[in-house]
Amino acid sequence: MTEISTRVDLALLGIRAGGSERHSDVPVQRRAGAGPSDDGHMLLGGAGAAIPLRADSPYSLRGDRLLLDGADLGITVEPVRRPRFYDLRTADGVAYEQIARLHGADVLATTVVQTCVRYAEDQRCRFCAVEASLDAGHTIAVKRPAQLAEVAEAAVRLDGVRQMVMTTGTSAGKDRGARHLARCVRAVKHAVPALPIQAQCEPADPDALRELHSAGADSIGIHVESLDDRVRARWMPGKSTVPLSEYRAAWAQAVELFGRNQVSTYLLVGLGEDPDELVAGAEELITMGVYPFVVPFRPLAGTLAVDVDHAPAPEPQVLQDVTLRVAAALRRAGMTGTGQKAGCAACGACSVLQAAGA
Repeated sequence: MTEISTRVDLALLGIRAGGSERHSDVPVQRRAGAGPSDDGHMLLGGAGAAIPLRADSPYSLRGDRLLLDGADLGITVEPVRRPRFYDLRTADGVAYEQIARLHGADVLATTVVQTCVRYAEDQRCRFCAVEASLDAGHTIAVKRPAQLAEVAEAAVRLDGVRQMVMTTGTSAGKDRGARHLARCVRAVKHAVPALPIQAQCEPADPDALRELHSAGADSIGIHVESLDDRVRARWMPGKSTVPLSEYRAAWAQAVELFGRNQVSTYLLVGLGEDPDELVAGAEELITMGVYPFVVPFRPLAGTLAVDVDHAPAPEPQVLQDVTLRVAAALRRAGMTGTGQKAGCAACGACSVLQAAGA
């Protein structure tokens, strides 16, 4: 198997680890929450990877080696160690890991508001579990700017964190949560000026995007997940009411503010979109200066996609084909995830794009 096909397989089939559902030999894990989840964070051949933890996977670990059906693939695997800042609490008793969590080896991530105005069952994105981690007590509903500044300073000092990602559930205001994000960015930048930060939100009004930039955000993610209106209406009934024209206007403004290749958006493979149209849409984004972060749809327990739809992950050949074609387009444009100052594409652990040279 090639490195790309192995990474594609792992992204879809996951890995067996620890010999139990707790996967004790992968200490940094993520359950529920916003974005791709139910994964373990590790270094795969030295590169960061967020891999689903699945008891039925044909992939497993033996020491620091990756096995496929018991055969050594010659790839080293190093689980990310539990960060020291997880042992700390704020003065009012909130655990730091309920405020922000380690993603990959050196990324601090937080959802600053863990509720979403679109979370009613008839409005919710069917792949989303943003409020599930709140219901389970793994996080708090609203992270205050001072709390995030305190945690970020400790994460940099104790664990060598190199970048931070701040996302949010969508609010009812026209800023869609961007202004609270801006307050949080400003507080963290005051405490740790050199820490690069990506902010993530739905398309916000122009003043709110300018406020995020002036607060000190280094890059921004405005995540659409699909450019197909039929797919959007099926999978994102609430979010799809925001027209694609509004996304395009927000991306264009964001490129003006943050610069080419400092704006990104998720594109999920496996929602039913035609692969050729998905690639064409990604190429349109690249022309705009927006990095299309191509990630497989990952069925997550507790989401409508799994509990109601029983939706499967995409076929490996589809994910590989789309990823390789988008990676080639990114290389032609001179855009790479590692060229971003902060964010999901800069980390790359949830995608195969960086393994494909983008």
